[in-house]
Amino acid sequence: MDFQIVLLLAQDGITNGAIYALLALALVLVFAVTRVIFIPQGEFVALGALTLAGLQAGRIPGTLWLLLGAGVVVALIDLAQALRSGSRRRIPRIIGWNLAYPALAAAAVTLLKPAEMAMPLQVILTLVLVVPLGPMIYRLAFQPLAEAPVLVLLIVAVAVHLALVGLGLLFFGAEGSRTPAFSDASYKLGGIVINGQTLWVVGASITLIVILYLFFEHTFYGKALRATAINRTGARLMGISTVMAGKLSFLLAALIGALSGILIAPITTIYYDTGFLVGLKGFVGAIVGGMVSYPIAAVGAVLVGLLESYSSFWASAFKEVIVFTLIIPVLVWRSLTTHHVEEEE
Repeated sequence: MDFQIVLLLAQDGITNGAIYALLALALVLVFAVTRVIFIPQGEFVALGALTLAGLQAGRIPGTLWLLLGAGVVVALIDLAQALRSGSRRRIPRIIGWNLAYPALAAAAVTLLKPAEMAMPLQVILTLVLVVPLGPMIYRLAFQPLAEAPVLVLLIVAVAVHLALVGLGLLFFGAEGSRTPAFSDASYKLGGIVINGQTLWVVGASITLIVILYLFFEHTFYGKALRATAINRTGARLMGISTVMAGKLSFLLAALIGALSGILIAPITTIYYDTGFLVGLKGFVGAIVGGMVSYPIAAVGAVLVGLLESYSSFWASAFKEVIVFTLIIPVLVWRSLTTHHVEEEE
């Protein structure tokens, strides 16, 4: 292995690690706020990529039907609850978010001819279809069990993952899809060629991380999420809605997942089940951060990307094994250095 190969592998590792870092941040956020180990995080990667590919091909993506169906179910549940509790002032908001919004999205997909749009508009329309699924999934699957033990929430997360994978196969089929690159430019630096898509991935990842930092530090909703993550009971006593915090954390997780899928779709072929493996590698990064530290999780995710890149060169048949084996020493070290508490009853 000469120095040029080292640099090329480092470029691939950093590109993949940037995506894993985004997913690791989303997993840490969701777990800190809701105690849910969000196994379906990777499914939003696949949904984002395949939805964009479907729009560019002139097809109506299956995520539109998923959005419409989930919106109807959430609306029926919330309307029934609002009528029972006498909170009739919530009815317009329930109808607007869960029925009117999906209907407007359906009208945009069917009437605006997304295949003829510029790519930035296609990306925005993809996010319009995919991102609202995050809060809807929280409302249907996790909000009724918000006070359940972590193990129960994990079992529900696995069930949601299996359901989304099955729906992905139904909506998009077994064929893979790839989208055009954001940029065809390439730059020569130190004897290696850096393509424009790599710069897009790394640049977009860094930008999104900075935006998330500013959101948590300087906005009311960001501070509410931080308070809920630190102490759910204390946040509730201070008037912060844990339901709102849960929905917002799932909204951000869906946004991060969908954007990650859009970024990697030009680099690799995406299938309906591709997101699971990508999400697991982000989960390894989150484990390195102990599911609590955002900076350490991001660094761990980049380390996962580099480890995957170099192991694919030395032992490509075992690269997945090598990456996931990283969890073992991290868990052993954390077990030896962390004060144990009694298990949740």
